[in-house]
Amino acid sequence: MSVSDFLSKVALHKEYNAFIQIDEIDLNKRFENICDGPLKGELVAVKDNICVEGLNLTCASKMLDGFKVPYSATVIQKLEKAGAIIAGKTNLDEFAMGSSNEFSYFGPAFNSVDKSRVAGGSSGGSTVAVGCGLVDYALGSDTGGSVRQPASFNGVVGLKPSYGRVSRYGLVAFASSFDQIGPITKTVEQSAKILGVIAGHDPLDATSMDVPVPDYVANLKRPASEFTIGIPKEYFGEGIQPEVEEAVRKTIINMETAGAKIIEVSLPHTEYGIAVYYIISSAEASSNLARYDGVRYGFRGSDESMDEMFRQTRAKGFGSEVKRRIMLGTYVLSSGYYDSFYGQAQKVRRIIKEDYLNVFKKVDAIITPTTPTTAFKSGEKLTDPMAMYLNDIYTVSANLVGIPAMSLPVGNDKNGLPIGCQIMAPSFKEETIFQLGTLIEGFQK
Repeated sequence: MSVSDFLSKVALHKEYNAFIQIDEIDLNKRFENICDGPLKGELVAVKDNICVEGLNLTCASKMLDGFKVPYSATVIQKLEKAGAIIAGKTNLDEFAMGSSNEFSYFGPAFNSVDKSRVAGGSSGGSTVAVGCGLVDYALGSDTGGSVRQPASFNGVVGLKPSYGRVSRYGLVAFASSFDQIGPITKTVEQSAKILGVIAGHDPLDATSMDVPVPDYVANLKRPASEFTIGIPKEYFGEGIQPEVEEAVRKTIINMETAGAKIIEVSLPHTEYGIAVYYIISSAEASSNLARYDGVRYGFRGSDESMDEMFRQTRAKGFGSEVKRRIMLGTYVLSSGYYDSFYGQAQKVRRIIKEDYLNVFKKVDAIITPTTPTTAFKSGEKLTDPMAMYLNDIYTVSANLVGIPAMSLPVGNDKNGLPIGCQIMAPSFKEETIFQLGTLIEGFQK
């Protein structure tokens, strides 16, 4: 695809608002300087909370107005070394805080299947860019489901790697003990290919793990009979859309028919996942976002006095959802409440992790729905934060525990909206997820 062809496609899909920034001059330079490698000439869209040298970094926030980064994230360097071309920066919920991509300073992204529906969040722009066929694949970040949930809503494949599998150097921190960069693709094989390029130890990231990276693509095929799969009863309870449950259960039946051993398992503390996630992630966000004060870079609200400058910068620079989470995080970390909220949440996080460790002693992987429903109408949940947060009920646990998880499409509801199925596996067992994903993909053909 040429630069002009790409720009023409983007213009035709402008109303989806997938991209925040495309620099035509920069893009032409990237086309002229392609490296030889396994991804030569392939276009990748990048969520605009990942640093790309020469391009602005906004995090979809007024707070970073006019900020241009002087370096590229490790994942970007690896992709370009493999021959990929950075197409531009994609839309997201401000500072990656949201489940619908409606909390963006640049306006919402819209679902690639139905423009009246949300794209999902926070990596909405990246999934829409892939769903509309504007790029070959995209990068997103996943803190509580921000790759998998919009992937489910747009009928594409979204992977959250194990915590520590992919370098976070150059990713703007939201909640540092949760954040992971992951690929958004059309197929499982593409996902395996991209992870093989971006994974690996990075000395610039203290949380990056020095664990061997398998040849994922070479090992995609494995018979279903070699797998034992757990089905957690807690993921099929109240609130799930019947068509979502039916599609995922059909997938499970197909796996069993193909020879996999299916057993029911229990993750008894699943119900606490949302509360634990929003307490700990908001606490980490309140600390990480303290650096945005108008002093060093980005938006500055006032020059009247130092106190007024801080006040105006943060009041005008941040949107409503970011301010909500900063206030929640500051509250749970405050004197008198720390032990009751943050301390307790950390203890429950450990208990949830033990649930998963115990289950993975019996099974190779877990299969669940990705989301309780298909994509909802734009604006439907904007005034109800709790209803919005519950969209992540099936995805947050993988981030709490640090395990890999992938969403892939397994059908559509009566309105033609995609339904996602989620596969989770033990830490650094992405290979298992790709193998199961390949089998599940085969059932859709």
